[in-house]
Amino acid sequence: MLNASRGAVVDIPATAQALRNGYLAGGAFDVYPYEPAGKDEKFECELQGLKNVILTPHVGGSTEEAQVAIGREVASKLIAYVNTGASVGSVNLPELSLPPNEKTHRILNIHQNIPGVLRDVNNVLAEYNVVAQLLMTQGKVGYLIVDVDRLVSAEVKQKIALLPSSIKTRLLY
Repeated sequence: MLNASRGAVVDIPATAQALRNGYLAGGAFDVYPYEPAGKDEKFECELQGLKNVILTPHVGGSTEEAQVAIGREVASKLIAYVNTGASVGSVNLPELSLPPNEKTHRILNIHQNIPGVLRDVNNVLAEYNVVAQLLMTQGKVGYLIVDVDRLVSAEVKQKIALLPSSIKTRLLY
């Protein structure tokens, strides 16, 4: 028996009896006729303690463990963005990630997704030694990660920032 629809769909007392008597081999439930309103309210259900039953919360993200995991994941993604420009998991930016290179400086550029941006960026970069470059677009926004020699990074950053399509440009390390 599997119920992931609505708590009132299944007769819990009858199901518990059928599970105890072996008429049902097992059950899995993530919805219940009554669910606690908050963490201070105790969850009670006739299905608790049955060895052939799996009980989970309907909204998995609502458990204390899930909230801790979500907090850690969000923090690690923010740290990755701040430290390396990685935008994996982002909703508002294309998902890019480039391994850090200690011998270069990294330039991050958020820009309008309009024709000619890649040409304009590459015209700037053509004068310099580019160690790595990633550019991706999503909707109206584009995102560029480029690693260049340290001695010219401030100059390259400034030139990219001055492009008409640029929204925000940042220099890392």
